[in-house]
Amino acid sequence: MEQKDKYIRFDWAIKRLLRNKANFGVLEGFLTVLLGEDIHILEILESEGNQQREDDKFNRVDIKARNSKDEIILVEVQNTRELYYLERILYGVAKTITEHIDLGEIYSNVKKVYSISILYFDIGQGSDYLYHGQNTFLGVHTGDHLKVTTKEQGAIVRKLPAEIFPEYFLIRVNEFNKVAVTPLEEWIEYLKTGCIRPNTKAPGLEEARKKLVYYNMDKAEKLAYDRHIDAVMIQNDVLSTAKLEGHEEGHQLGLEEGRQRGLEEGMKEGMKKGLEQGIEQGIEQGIEQGIEQGIEQGIEQGIVKEKTITARKLKSLNIPVDTIIQVTGLSLEEIEKL
Repeated sequence: MEQKDKYIRFDWAIKRLLRNKANFGVLEGFLTVLLGEDIHILEILESEGNQQREDDKFNRVDIKARNSKDEIILVEVQNTRELYYLERILYGVAKTITEHIDLGEIYSNVKKVYSISILYFDIGQGSDYLYHGQNTFLGVHTGDHLKVTTKEQGAIVRKLPAEIFPEYFLIRVNEFNKVAVTPLEEWIEYLKTGCIRPNTKAPGLEEARKKLVYYNMDKAEKLAYDRHIDAVMIQNDVLSTAKLEGHEEGHQLGLEEGRQRGLEEGMKEGMKKGLEQGIEQGIEQGIEQGIEQGIEQGIEQGIVKEKTITARKLKSLNIPVDTIIQVTGLSLEEIEKL
């Protein structure tokens, strides 16, 4: 029966064990599976991955490798739990390029760089566990891929910019939830769970089963490894707690801001509806008042007209003016005009 923690985590192995030339086969197998071509490591270069502090925030190893076409390339394997990342790997690639070409050298000596990032944190949105990025130059109007003319071994050749520019691989370990079938999937499974299948034939993993056994380490190595695992767990717990607290604080701030905005927008909408309703009620009241005033004015005009008719009839009968005034209430001037 296999022990639960039988195999050492890859991030620890790559810092402590795989730097030994006798263990290059494990790393070569991983790179061969990932890049799709045979990788042979010549040497491990000095890099930030050499740092041995427990609080080290970097975990990188630069590898000078030869691919199946016998080209010398630089591979930068990165494994981190940092939140800010893309700018860092960009800087790391640029630094690697400049470190491996001397001032005054011709640009043809610029090395191809692969940046391989093994991520144990959520870097952003995306449904895949493996992302590959490289530079391409596309025609704006034609959509064709530009090929540049260069010189190799005395011959003029055409290359795609992707063959020259750095390439990036982001492995989102925690997003892998498949049943491992291919060699690449077996490697990702190991990166996530630390488990290696007994019958694995994946390049590098068969050798890892022999060389990355936890119980083969001496007491001091086990103690250092256990402290590393504890540090990883504590760091992940701190990040998870901070994320949860930040989410709760953000929720409260968002709730308060939402209330304030809602109050402002509600007041604006209320004023608008109140104005519309007020105008409508004002029109109704105006109509009612107009009708009332019209009726009153009509009644008054009707009375005046009736008095005028009566006065005209009395005047035609030669009734004295004083009597007409008393009966109709009209003035002398109004009667004389009739």
